[in-house]
Amino acid sequence: MATAARPVETNHMQTLDWGLLVFASAVWGASFLFTAIGLDHFAPGLVTALRVWFGTLAVWSFPSARRAVDQDDWPRLVALGVTWMAMPLTLFPIAQQWIDSSLAGMLNSAMPVATAVISVVAFGAAMSTRQATGVAVGLLGVVLIGLPSASSGGSTAIGVALVVAAVLSYGVAVNLAGPLQQRYGSVPVVARALLVAAVLVTPWGLAGVPSSAFDAAALGACAALGVGGTGLAFVAAATLTGRVGPIRTSLVTYLMPIVAVILGTVFRDEVLTPWAVAGTVVVLGGAFLATRSV
Repeated sequence: MATAARPVETNHMQTLDWGLLVFASAVWGASFLFTAIGLDHFAPGLVTALRVWFGTLAVWSFPSARRAVDQDDWPRLVALGVTWMAMPLTLFPIAQQWIDSSLAGMLNSAMPVATAVISVVAFGAAMSTRQATGVAVGLLGVVLIGLPSASSGGSTAIGVALVVAAVLSYGVAVNLAGPLQQRYGSVPVVARALLVAAVLVTPWGLAGVPSSAFDAAALGACAALGVGGTGLAFVAAATLTGRVGPIRTSLVTYLMPIVAVILGTVFRDEVLTPWAVAGTVVVLGGAFLATRSV
């Protein structure tokens, strides 16, 4: 997973870029199902902690994880650990107590829109008229997906809000990851961000042990979440960010909701509403516009 020395956001995506994109999309799309399986027997905090612990072990198994990084970059690495791992991976299991895995996956499709907005607001990137239109369309799609569930009030509305908060956190993280990955490579960056996250989520995980019951399937789902979703997929996405930039990396969300919906309906008997499907299509259309460079 070496980083190619070429400008980001300008060149066409190459075969390796598409491979990294599809891999991360498929693994993260399945993560919503694995989270739901874990929640069948484990408390949300334990699901998060197991995912981060397994992911940390997976990434630190790469020899390149031990490559030195500059002390001056540790504040950014800590911020990355919070925004890319600790915060969203805590919010998703809590939210999925109250909403279906497929709905969480569809709401997550707004990440390119969130990334584009945060790129402009927090990182000073330029936005064309087409991209601004895409952001507006994408936000409309999020409303279509989440409003029917959120309007029912109670815990369902909270679940939708937590997923939206997690998506915004991802938008910040994708922008932080690119420069760091270009300097050090993906594995050292992800490894240290995971260490930060592991420290932060461990108390929450231990607090969830008394209310959890051991189950082999739930443990296996959390292992898949960690090794695949939090380990290998994060390395793939960080590599892709360094090669093609943060906005194009956010395109993983084009495939993620499709995977999440298929797995949720097949294995969890989840029911899709026409509003959610229509909203996902609108979000992806907005994301397409928002991620165009011109």
